[in-house]
Formats: sequence, C-alpha cells, structure tokens
Amino acid sequence: KMPMSGDTDKDFATMMKMHHQQAVEMAQMELANGRSPEMKKMAKQIIAAQNKEIALFNRWLAKQK
Repeated sequence: KMPMSGDTDKDFATMMKMHHQQAVEMAQMELANGRSPEMKKMAKQIIAAQNKEIALFNRWLAKQK
C-alpha cells in the first residue's frame, strides 16, 4: 500500500511501475516452475513487454524530481 502524494500523474506512474514489476516476478516464477510451453512462452512475452514499460515509467519519474 502506497500513500498518495497528491500528484496523480506521479502516483499513477509509481503504482503502475510496481504493478508491472509484480507481473514480471509472477512470470519469472512461471519460467522457473511452470510446465506448460504455452504459459512459458507467454511469461517470456510478459517479461519483455513489462520491462519496456517499467523503463518508460522510470524515465518519466526521473524527470519529475
């Protein structure tokens, strides 16, 4: 749970970054422990896509300081 800063854009970026990081962690667990080739493929795609978006949020947040 994150306290809101009052800056909706910054709060959105921060929370979405955390949300995407959780998706990456879940996908990594699938790669480590899953058995389905289809789910492993999806996990790899999720990791790639989410990491790109995390980088975008990081760049935007870095400019806000």
